[in-house]
Amino acid sequence: MANYNKVMLMGRLTRDPELRYTKGGKAVAEFSLAINSTFKTREGEKREEATFIDITVWERQAETCAEYLSKGRPVFVEGRLELDKWESKEGEKRSKLKVVATHVQFLGGPGGAKAGAGAGAAPKAEGVAETATGEPSEEDIPF
Repeated sequence: MANYNKVMLMGRLTRDPELRYTKGGKAVAEFSLAINSTFKTREGEKREEATFIDITVWERQAETCAEYLSKGRPVFVEGRLELDKWESKEGEKRSKLKVVATHVQFLGGPGGAKAGAGAGAAPKAEGVAETATGEPSEEDIPF
């Protein structure tokens, strides 16, 4: 049987990306996305619920995310699910499901970029068409 592992998410960063480098010199950035959903309860009450997803980004894309993204910025992430397993200091086995991003597309205007980046400084993702304002075109967003 064939296997397929692909995730597409759109949400807002819950914190600034944290950039670090491996011993081999590879950049890795981590951040978390909040994805909101609205639903009605059996009683007809409208509720909003947030799901928080941890994202890991590697190499040049990690550096770009750390430079231009900040808490609250909307992004579209494509990637794959990965299960991290470890043992706590107390000897308990732990695991956590996260997304390893293969593509991060910045959404929203350049005002969402970190201060000091300058207007319009947010780079476009590789292979993404832009409108005259420098924003990704609507056909690049798969929803």
